[in-house]
Amino acid sequence: MSKAGELRGQTRDDLEKQLLELLKEQFNLRMQKGSGQLNRPSQFKTVRREIARIKTVLAEQAAAGKPDA
Repeated sequence: MSKAGELRGQTRDDLEKQLLELLKEQFNLRMQKGSGQLNRPSQFKTVRREIARIKTVLAEQAAAGKPDA
């Protein structure tokens, strides 16, 4: 889990890559839950919060007018 301060230092492309990976992980967790194979249900919360953290930093960057930084 990364902190928002660490995320703010990354480029927009890096953040979008991380976001895509987390969305894929969230999908896989949903599939595991549906098939009854999910071992750690608390992972949902962690992934969901990390996605929100990245989206917040991306929104902050867009509001500040930073296209790639």
